[in-house]
Amino acid sequence: MQIGKKSPTDSEKVGRMIDYLKNSFDRLMLVEKHGQAIINLPNAITLLRIGIIPVLFFLLLDPGTMWSLIIAGLFIAAALTDLLDGYLARRYQIITNLGKFLDPIADKLIVNTAMILLIAIHRIPAWIVAIIIIRDFVVDGIRTIASSEGVIIEASKLGKRKTLCQIFAISALIIHYPFLGANAHLVGIVILYIALWLTVYSGSDYLIKFYRYTRTKK
Repeated sequence: MQIGKKSPTDSEKVGRMIDYLKNSFDRLMLVEKHGQAIINLPNAITLLRIGIIPVLFFLLLDPGTMWSLIIAGLFIAAALTDLLDGYLARRYQIITNLGKFLDPIADKLIVNTAMILLIAIHRIPAWIVAIIIIRDFVVDGIRTIASSEGVIIEASKLGKRKTLCQIFAISALIIHYPFLGANAHLVGIVILYIALWLTVYSGSDYLIKFYRYTRTKK
């Protein structure tokens, strides 16, 4: 009696598909440095994410229902690719300096650009955007100073939740119009205030950690 082969699971199928995508991309890369492609698949996805930013400027036209949905869809797709390029980098151990530089910049560029453009069409309060952006600059400054002293202040879970809430809020605010029976703008504003609270709370957490570090250093 012949025992049949075990059918691959869904996760195995996805893994094979990702392997095929990565291998196909590697074959396309002609420029190499020290045996490694200068632009690998995770970095290419990050650059593609940055390439979505010009599309966000269509928000300045105060788009109607259809275009608002399209722009929101692209924004959400950009947010999801952030998870994808990070997964690929870890799966294939292709962490590069370019990737470390581009990934956080891409996230901030997309989120901050979307928020600033939403101010122009009166879909988001300017003062909330100002607080969020200033907090990010302050936290980045604190982490840079600490890093120069050999101290690593890792990203907190609160900060990650803040970013997630921002993405949900911005997506709903871009949609703006009633969607699936819900007031998208109201939903976005509610989530935005949650993101604001997490912004202030997580920012304070970084400040406290930095203050404790300076105290122990003395």
